[in-house]
Amino acid sequence: MGELRFVDVCAGAGGLALGLERAGFRPVLLLDRKPVACETLRRNRPTWNVLETDLLDFDPAEHQETYDVDLLSAGLPRVKSSATVARVGTEDELRLLEATVLLAHAVRPRALLIENVPGLVDSPQFETVREFIHKELEHLGYRFRWFVLNAADFGVPQVRKQGVLVALQDRYFDAFRPPLPTVGTHVPVGRALRDSMGARGWPCADAWAAQALSVAPTLVGGSDNRGGADLGPTGSKKAWARMEVNGGALADEVPGPGFDWTPGGPVSGMVKLTDGQAALLQAFPPEWRFVGRKTARYRQVGHASPPPVGEALGQAIKIALNA
Repeated sequence: MGELRFVDVCAGAGGLALGLERAGFRPVLLLDRKPVACETLRRNRPTWNVLETDLLDFDPAEHQETYDVDLLSAGLPRVKSSATVARVGTEDELRLLEATVLLAHAVRPRALLIENVPGLVDSPQFETVREFIHKELEHLGYRFRWFVLNAADFGVPQVRKQGVLVALQDRYFDAFRPPLPTVGTHVPVGRALRDSMGARGWPCADAWAAQALSVAPTLVGGSDNRGGADLGPTGSKKAWARMEVNGGALADEVPGPGFDWTPGGPVSGMVKLTDGQAALLQAFPPEWRFVGRKTARYRQVGHASPPPVGEALGQAIKIALNA
């Protein structure tokens, strides 16, 4: 098989697409409804075909390039764990999940990749959702596998568990294996952020990095309807405080020479991360630029799929399609 082509829906800031690109796939179309995400994609990859539209309104008949691609991928908005998840039509996130599966009817990709919350893999709360997916994919002649990956196992300095569905046309399925970890030791926050912490000459950068020995807790992008950006719920903020990071807000820039840090002091005296440092914790390359104001940039980062995970999944799918 020659060049592998893919369509990426709910592409966001491009984390999954970037990983698939590294694995040897070429996007023929990337779709997202948020203008700021589409602008981020265009800024970083001007040659990519980016369409700003809602997946629920997308008509593949108007985009012939989407037909007969090798892969349909979707890093979808996180479905909610609640007593109402069985009502697919009442949850925006579940409607997008349903629309992605139905899109496979028209696109007929050789493989389908959906990334979401770990609970989607085996939680009883999502049984109705899985039954719908199974019925549709079996009708189309796909075989599929659910599994959970932790981004930290792929060199991402963050504990980020992701539920994954990979479906392939029958003739390719037996050659598919979920990706194995690519690192034997997880990357701690201090190692990932040491250079950026010292970028403005902060003399304590080495000392701070030496004590930030844990992997980051999961970054959470939050809701577009919520207030300013922070590093997540109370438990995450406590974990950040143990690494001398104030998780209550983001900084506009990394510490300078005059930043006064007293280890073990109050949270208010700890360093704050920038949205650029959050992107490093998602393992985006430093040259990847996010557009928008600070909160908008951070939300793109927090909602993204880490590129190394996308690359590992892409490599595993490529092996199956080339078998």
